[in-house]
Amino acid sequence: MLYYIFRFLEQYNIPGAHIWSYISFRSLLALILSLLISAWFGEYFIKWMKRRNISETARDASIDPFGVEKKGVPTMGGIIIIVSILIPVLLLGRMRNIYLLLMIVTTVWLGFLGFMDDYIKIFKKNKEGLKGLYKIIGQVSIGFIVGFTLWLSPDAVVRENVTEIQQNQEIVIKHKTKAVKSLQTTIPFIKNHNLNYSSIMSFCGKYKVAAGWILFVIMTIIVVTAVSNGANLNDGMDGMCAGNSAVIGVALLIFAYVSSHIVFAAYFDIMYIPGSQELVVFLSAFIGAMIGFLWYNAYPAQVFMGDTGSLTIGGIIGVCAIIIHKELMLPLLCGIFFIESLSVIIQTQWFKFQKRKGKRVRVFRATPIHDTFRRLDSQLDATSTYILKGWPHRPFHESKITIRFWITTIILAALTIITLKVR
Repeated sequence: MLYYIFRFLEQYNIPGAHIWSYISFRSLLALILSLLISAWFGEYFIKWMKRRNISETARDASIDPFGVEKKGVPTMGGIIIIVSILIPVLLLGRMRNIYLLLMIVTTVWLGFLGFMDDYIKIFKKNKEGLKGLYKIIGQVSIGFIVGFTLWLSPDAVVRENVTEIQQNQEIVIKHKTKAVKSLQTTIPFIKNHNLNYSSIMSFCGKYKVAAGWILFVIMTIIVVTAVSNGANLNDGMDGMCAGNSAVIGVALLIFAYVSSHIVFAAYFDIMYIPGSQELVVFLSAFIGAMIGFLWYNAYPAQVFMGDTGSLTIGGIIGVCAIIIHKELMLPLLCGIFFIESLSVIIQTQWFKFQKRKGKRVRVFRATPIHDTFRRLDSQLDATSTYILKGWPHRPFHESKITIRFWITTIILAALTIITLKVR
């Protein structure tokens, strides 16, 4: 909104109006504004929730080796995150941008889905929350909407990069003059690093392009569902998910910025995506909201984000990666989310497999994997056998586990950014 107001005033030579055309100015303003909103609104939200005794079921102190019981802590703090993202974006973003609109729809859609889950848990006293089938339907639906929109929208185009070898053997990266619909995506650590979905579907003959877009939509659904569930599983300790997501947001912001800048896109040999600079504004607000939320969510937490926050965060990360054609980098960038999800899958499937043979065998002490690091041997199920019972050799405090997971995510984010040049 403010963007259009000041661009209008610029026609009348109003001093300072031109500064709103700079993406750096709007992005930094979005970051500061989202941080301030989350810090200010968060305080009032927590007090309001406490006055009405709206809190998560007390977390059992027996699962924590240090006997910390978390009782009366308000949940649904994801509302703080969503408000802190949307207000700066609506004020500072270009609302005619297809990518920004997709990010806003994703935020609202998954925020509502998570809100319904938290609402059922708190007010309906149902610990299971929203049925898993309904969650999956909601995640698949937004993935389909995003993928289908990117397929059909005339504004969702790229200028593909082309490598030229000049007479002096110098390698020069240029971009095609015409922006086109593209099914290419970036593969990390590979020299010829673009993969075309239509090439995978080449066996479909003359229908390979249409088949490639169908594969792209399916890939979008998988990415959005997987990352949102991974973020949801990672939200199990104070500050864990918010801190990891802030780091991931910084990496995506860098990718979005270089993809929107034709000179940097040529330098790093990646696709130039016109219009993706608005993602920089959105991600700046996202990072500010995460940092501001940590003001209250860091150990000991004064508020939990709940599914309202975690599902939204995962969806934002997944959709942003899809838009800038970097979805194949997510297993590295979101390595923590991936490991959390993988640990749950391994634990449940191995237990079911062994149970069919009349045995009770588990791989980890507890899942998601972060719970393994704080579980004592005395807290394990005496009727089960644990393959990794002796690992780790001692429990760690929740805050230490959280910070070490943050450090791991920082390393993974740095490696992901390095892929721009290492191939």
